Amino acid sequence: MTLRTIEKKNFPPFMANLMKAMEVVGVQEKVEGKYEFAPLESPAQLCLDYDVTLLSPKKYILPPRETLLKFTTGQTVSCEPVMESKPLALIGVHPYDVKAISQLDRIFADANQDEHYQKKRQNTVIIGTDIKRASPYAFCKSMNSATVQEGFDLLLTDIGESYTVAIGSPKGQDLLEKYAASRAATKEEAAKRSEVQEKIPYMFSLNSVTTPYDQLPRLLTDHAEDKLFNELAEKCFSCGSCNLVCPTCYCFDVQDDMALNLTAGERFRLWDGCLLEGFAEVAGGENFREDRSERVRHRIFRKGKYIYEKYGEHGCVGCGRCASACLPDIANPVEIFNRLKEGK
Repeated sequence: MTLRTIEKKNFPPFMANLMKAMEVVGVQEKVEGKYEFAPLESPAQLCLDYDVTLLSPKKYILPPRETLLKFTTGQTVSCEPVMESKPLALIGVHPYDVKAISQLDRIFADANQDEHYQKKRQNTVIIGTDIKRASPYAFCKSMNSATVQEGFDLLLTDIGESYTVAIGSPKGQDLLEKYAASRAATKEEAAKRSEVQEKIPYMFSLNSVTTPYDQLPRLLTDHAEDKLFNELAEKCFSCGSCNLVCPTCYCFDVQDDMALNLTAGERFRLWDGCLLEGFAEVAGGENFREDRSERVRHRIFRKGKYIYEKYGEHGCVGCGRCASACLPDIANPVEIFNRLKEGK
């Protein structure tokens, strides 16, 4: 992997140049201590020293609401796909979100490829940054997502007066050559980067899943009927907040919207979530997960078993957003996995 160095004084000009070439979305402080990915109007708005954002950058490649096609009816019937996409740079993406996007890439390219997602993803550049502060809810070490070696175009590591920049793709290389003043990293800078990255997993030592990563599917299989799911369901609001803030949840509902004149309309998709009561309802009113405990169990199995069995990695990257968003405080995967193991 090629390593370059950008002096911190040269980083704002890099951002400014990039903003002239494409839309740039970066991490900003929304209110004190709360962060979000949002379009940058100035390099000064960018914050790379944050713990976790309220929502993941997923929303820019899989929007909460997305038009899929537009149609007309009547004597002349037409149907045209809508492929909305433009060059975009996502800056400040933490390793766990890089890993989550890589998982979505794999899922939306599998079997029936999602052309809408693919188009947006092809036009998106990911500039990641190593974690400097850990959210109290995060457990990235347990999910192998505290650091990452692939899935990005560029990855920044703060080593003091400068950033080392790992080049992860030809697109990343092109960005540096066109818009940044950079130089080859020295051996000392490369060593400093390694030292910084080696310390990152230890930020999460106080919040860990006690079951090894590859043994979580067996844990869930052995406790599929555990009373814990009923206990959690009694407190669950079925609000879907845990689904909506999750960087790896990709379920959506498809709806048609007809204009009042009944001659035109559009088909669009919306984020959906398995904790919502109507998620598993089908035509005729049958609901395959009518009981709330079944929905709670399904979410946990999706994160710790089903995705792993298909792709070899869990559908949870340890960001902790679900735990922080849950009002009754029952969605924390660390607590659930550990309680299942302890039989409590």
